[in-house]
Amino acid sequence: MALVSGCVGPVRGLYPPGAGESVKSVWVVDHGWHTGVAVRRDDIPEGVWPEHLDFPRSEFIEVGWGNEEFYVAPRGTLWLALKAVVRPTPSVLYLVVFDGLVGRSLGNRDIIELRISEPGFRRLAAFLEGAYARDALGRAIPLGRGQHWNGWFYRARERYSLLKTCNTWTAEVLRTTGAPITPLYALTAGNVMAQVRRLPTAVPSD
Repeated sequence: MALVSGCVGPVRGLYPPGAGESVKSVWVVDHGWHTGVAVRRDDIPEGVWPEHLDFPRSEFIEVGWGNEEFYVAPRGTLWLALKAVVRPTPSVLYLVVFDGLVGRSLGNRDIIELRISEPGFRRLAAFLEGAYARDALGRAIPLGRGQHWNGWFYRARERYSLLKTCNTWTAEVLRTTGAPITPLYALTAGNVMAQVRRLPTAVPSD
């Protein structure tokens, strides 16, 4: 399982993709409080992240991670956000599936498309697979539907804390691709988007 710490440098040779190399896209989505990453479901390599097969009819999957109480609340508040960083707390993954152009499907969001190498994409998919908490049989643990009709929560493996937030987690996801993203400087959504926007293969999404 490819898990990457924020203290470890990005893997050399993965990013940016070389000339003539096959590329994949990942979309980084700014939701205000937090960020998420979206991928085309058909790009996910066979045998990696099998939980994406829970959504066989969707074209795209967006994944976010965060404090369970904040994420499942009908409306996130500053009080819930402050409570979440007082001490390490349980976390969840939130998956939203959709079809069509990413920018149009996700509404009025700041979205950046990042083009990465195929090996980098495989590492990203493996990281997402490793983010799930699992039961005694190794199965992911669904927690029910989210606030959106096309969203689902799953129990996540890591714990949320002051230095391990939804945005540092997004930065870790992107770092697995070889992109030089620094989780330490990704405490806010704006920090994440600023780092992504400076990368050579980053383009605004349609």
